[in-house]
Amino acid sequence: MQVVSDLKQLWPLVDFRKLLVVRLTSQCSDGLFQAGLATLFFFSPENATTATGVAAAFAVLLLPFTIVGPWAGVFLDRWRRQRVLLIGNLIRAVLAVVIGTIILTVGVNPVVYVLALVTLSVNRFLLSAMSASQPRVVAGELLLTANSITPTLGTLCNGLGTGIGLGLGLLLPQTTTRDFVILLAAAIVMIGASLLAGRIAPDRLGPDALVDARQIRQQLSTLARGLADGARYLVRRGTPGRALAVMTVHRFLYGVVFIASILIARNLLADPSNANQGLVNFGLIGAMTGIGFGLAIVVTPVVSPLIGPHRWITVCMLLAAATQLLLVFTVAWPAVLAGSLLLGLAAQGAKIAVDTIVQRDTADEFRGRAFSLYDVLYNAAFVGAAALAAFTLPDTGWSPVTFAALAAVYLAAGLVYRTRATEPAAV
Repeated sequence: MQVVSDLKQLWPLVDFRKLLVVRLTSQCSDGLFQAGLATLFFFSPENATTATGVAAAFAVLLLPFTIVGPWAGVFLDRWRRQRVLLIGNLIRAVLAVVIGTIILTVGVNPVVYVLALVTLSVNRFLLSAMSASQPRVVAGELLLTANSITPTLGTLCNGLGTGIGLGLGLLLPQTTTRDFVILLAAAIVMIGASLLAGRIAPDRLGPDALVDARQIRQQLSTLARGLADGARYLVRRGTPGRALAVMTVHRFLYGVVFIASILIARNLLADPSNANQGLVNFGLIGAMTGIGFGLAIVVTPVVSPLIGPHRWITVCMLLAAATQLLLVFTVAWPAVLAGSLLLGLAAQGAKIAVDTIVQRDTADEFRGRAFSLYDVLYNAAFVGAAALAAFTLPDTGWSPVTFAALAAVYLAAGLVYRTRATEPAAV
């Protein structure tokens, strides 16, 4: 199998292995943390039983990062990315313990939401740092394979952490102790990720050029101009800008499907008053999506080099359209599970190709800002999806008209992207 052969070529790269282990550990802790939030915000008997409630929770959690996200690129192009991974995971661990302690002693209050927002923002910053670091440890043709393996395995580890967290949520009594235990487990794994980041040489992940604190302050004072310069570069370069655009459209559509999945799992496939059964249902849907992510790690390195990453993105968008068309006609368990698996394959397959295009076609001095923009667009699209879901989805989560519209937009986006895909322009 091609992926096994490529893995054998990648494994001797010591720094690649170290960065991969950091990513897997960090994303497993992220899954645990998100599971703690999910059981608290979406699958507690008193919380988020309506489309508006679920959408509002997502908006509260994701909207602020679309505002603070652009700052990340400024620092990722100027700070040692290895230090970002080491210190950032420690910060997340402290925040997770503080959140758990507040929930255990006081209960859910606005401080919990604020700290959760900060923690999730730090996590996105770390993901940007790891993506920007990848070309420093892998070069040439193996970059596509590395991009197939690392984000996909990271997503699978996120799913593993989520599964462990949800399992703890089912085993432990529905009290604040349950949420504290899950968040404490997440903090322990975050500390592990920080220690693992310390095994990488401080200057190995770049950037090459560093500036002092005074220069950073000057750069922050002109943040808008710097971010605009990065955006203009991506547009002029062509392929990275178009790849980010199609991924933003996908993320928006996927966000609507994700919110619908929560509502379907809790209110349609289970008694709305039975939060635990809804949690089990959503866990099954998430597991099938995770299997789809796993398939992407096998399929993408084989298919993408044969037809090119641009055509592969188009194929993934068309496959995603088919999954939504299926749900127009039925929401029976076989359709939901099959659709989740195939959508997971399409989503992760497209993301692998987009990551490769952005990394391959973006100069190193712009790469940190490129991936920060990537994350900002990701989250902004999800916030937009939450707003759309609040107005278009019933509380059961199933709307044939909405799923038909999603299929149509997926189809149109794939075809439009295919007609615009070209080689990168010289800048």
